[in-house]
Amino acid sequence: DPKPASGVLLAPALPGSNLSLPGPEKPQPKVAERLVEAETSRDEMVRGRRVVAMPANPPHADRHCQVDYVIRAHTAEGYVTSSDLLTRVGPGSDFATDTSVRRAGIDPSTDARYLEELAFEVVSEQSLRDITERAEDLARRGVRRLIAIFVKTGAVREWSRERNEWVSLPLEGVLDDPTLVRPVAIRALLDAAAADDEVVDALVA
Repeated sequence: DPKPASGVLLAPALPGSNLSLPGPEKPQPKVAERLVEAETSRDEMVRGRRVVAMPANPPHADRHCQVDYVIRAHTAEGYVTSSDLLTRVGPGSDFATDTSVRRAGIDPSTDARYLEELAFEVVSEQSLRDITERAEDLARRGVRRLIAIFVKTGAVREWSRERNEWVSLPLEGVLDDPTLVRPVAIRALLDAAAADDEVVDALVA
């Protein structure tokens, strides 16, 4: 989970996470325009704050690997799955989600890779405020869906644009999305045996 960079003084947050300055909305930067150096540092930027994406302990690392495994097997033709893909989320934000699915190829409207459509975050030590800020920024950028797996509570939640909050998904339900070849059992994001069963069915499909 990302942590604030040591030795960096952070400005106090504005009350309310949805406040914005008046004036015309500026065009979004291209998804591959960097505020941080990819692959040469662990830095990310969230709303102008530099944070460090720390190496993970087993609870986060194990769950991240499982999500990659399940979602990669379910990715529909014409889409690609990535891990830790840096995205320029906004003017002051340049960070990666744990797992993401996007359309393959180059978007002719931007001459850059396509934006993620479906993204996943594994939340272990990260605060609810931090993951919520990321969800708000991703939604504002245009990422269609963000799913969070909360390791300590065993909950799976989806960010709701309409309600501006996290909504719990039923563990016995499924995640259905156009980027996936078949619906994914929610429990497969948490349970290793269920993950194996889902991957087998996805490969058959």
